[in-house]
Amino acid sequence: MDHLDKRLFRTSFLLLTLFLMASSAMAQSTRKLIRSGDKFFNQANFRAALPFYERALERDPDNAKAMYRAGISYIAFDKEKASEYVYKAYRIKPKVGDDVLYWLGRVDLVNYEFDNAIKNAQAYQATLGKRDDDGKEQAALLLQHARNAKKEVANPKDIFVKNLGPTVNTPYSEHSPVISSDDNYLLFTSRSAGVTGGKEAEDGEYFEDIFETRRLGVDSWETPKSLSARLNGTGHDASIQLFDNDSKLLMYRQDEGGDIFMTTRDGGDWGQPQKLNRNINSKGFESDAFITRDGSTLYFSTSQFSQNGDLDIYYSKRQPNGEWGAPKNFGSGVNTPFDEDSPYFTPDGLTMYFSSRGHNTMGGYDIFTMKFDTVARRWSRPENMGYPVNTPDDDTYYRLSPDGSYAYLSSYRMGGYGEKDIYTINYIRNASVRGHVYSLRDSTIIPGVELVFSGKTANNTPLEYRDVTKPDSGNYQVSVLSARPYQVTLSKDGKTLATEQYEVPMSLNDTTVFEKDFYIAFEDTSGVGVGAFAFKRIYYDTDKYNLRPESISELDNIVRVMKANPSLRLSIDGHTDSRASDAYNVTLGENRAMAAYNYLLQQGIPSNRMITVSYGERRPAAPNDTPENMQLNRRTEFNVIKSVEQQ
Repeated sequence: MDHLDKRLFRTSFLLLTLFLMASSAMAQSTRKLIRSGDKFFNQANFRAALPFYERALERDPDNAKAMYRAGISYIAFDKEKASEYVYKAYRIKPKVGDDVLYWLGRVDLVNYEFDNAIKNAQAYQATLGKRDDDGKEQAALLLQHARNAKKEVANPKDIFVKNLGPTVNTPYSEHSPVISSDDNYLLFTSRSAGVTGGKEAEDGEYFEDIFETRRLGVDSWETPKSLSARLNGTGHDASIQLFDNDSKLLMYRQDEGGDIFMTTRDGGDWGQPQKLNRNINSKGFESDAFITRDGSTLYFSTSQFSQNGDLDIYYSKRQPNGEWGAPKNFGSGVNTPFDEDSPYFTPDGLTMYFSSRGHNTMGGYDIFTMKFDTVARRWSRPENMGYPVNTPDDDTYYRLSPDGSYAYLSSYRMGGYGEKDIYTINYIRNASVRGHVYSLRDSTIIPGVELVFSGKTANNTPLEYRDVTKPDSGNYQVSVLSARPYQVTLSKDGKTLATEQYEVPMSLNDTTVFEKDFYIAFEDTSGVGVGAFAFKRIYYDTDKYNLRPESISELDNIVRVMKANPSLRLSIDGHTDSRASDAYNVTLGENRAMAAYNYLLQQGIPSNRMITVSYGERRPAAPNDTPENMQLNRRTEFNVIKSVEQQ
């Protein structure tokens, strides 16, 4: 080897050594980042774990372990990214974790990929040993949740779910909405950065604090503020229920495992919270409660009597001395081996709502309802409130608005602002659709037209509503389920005249009215029409609607004809020239039509034989380019409508 070859060899060897050293250092750095992430991951502090995994992936994009655990961590924050990461880790390394098939099923479930969730849950079951009871239970639950979710999502309810918005909701968790009796003051619980003291709990999230906000409009709230330090302690604090004319508040405080407290308004502020007695609070976990309207019974969630630490719903009666009596189990009809929480009752006490991880949930907590049979004196079986109230993730704290027309709840669901958000649940209502059916040829109304509105509910159940245009006014009106498209079929004398699509907007109350007119190709062939009765137009002076003498003569002629033909009906149409604004001219046209209408009415023509229509300047008889042509446009026309007897 000559001198040059030796120098090149030494240079290459040095570069290789430096590369290997750098690679080793980077590998050590990546492993250190993953270990740091694992420390938080194993404490379920997923928000703190994620930055370490993401930095590891910046250095090693194909690191399956970092990708896998980051995906699991993302489930609470970004369900789509969670699916992307877990599936990518599985493709890189199919055995990235013993339970990877379970987590594939979990991310499928929360992303509404139910068939894939079922397939992965079954595949996970096949990998479990005979003694892996925990794994079998988790797999069975995942399978059950996926099947339940598939069924419920395929049969949605006609319900509109709306996020309360970014003023209330944050990238952190918001839950436990409590609304005042006037529906304008909202208490809720948040783990956002604005909590008192800004301290972090063991899971890396901020401690829960109670916030308040007031309504500014239908969908707007003032900036929430944390309640005074008197109400918010150093640990978790949560809102539960306003009662007794909004003067008292039930709340949760992290004290001796978690207890229920009560506070009373002291002037403009809340007083020092007082713990409920030992019949309610225990060394276990008491999470939520509800006092009935008459103040006689308190329902609460507790782990005190559970063998496996799950929450059950108990109730207690108020004693003559004002204290709460010994608790009683609500019963096996409600309580399961899983958590039951957040009891809530309607004011009449006959309907109960609660959250459960048991029964036939879609995954996590679902909202259930049950009704009390006053005759049989027993509660019905719990019923899952279905999709979209419930989702494949946690749905809790269902609370009705004061008038019962809608509800609040807290939910992890796609499209939120991060973690758990507060939503409103509105039941889609019926709306009235009314209008007329007009002839395209001459814009006369057409009585006797049958309109059939055909649509479907959210779960594809057929809907059909019908009416017939009236003989006196030519109008129709139907009450339809709102927020969906309809096919409207218009027919007369058994013959279909037209088919149109009409989408009814959403209505959240039962008093909304939508106007919809239809124009169809129709010619009156009854022999009674313009050809049989060719009434002359009458004219007006500029910006006037008083009747000229020659107009009176023509109107008297119309009176004679209509009295001689009792079945004859008229559309009295007012028109203008184009001198003023469109809105002004519509009013002027209506005044001109009404001048003729009122004269005919005074001469004994019944009101049910006449209608008025104003077209303003929209249907000129001649161009508005000369004084003579403008005079032709300042007019009222009389168009014959086919009578009922001649249909």
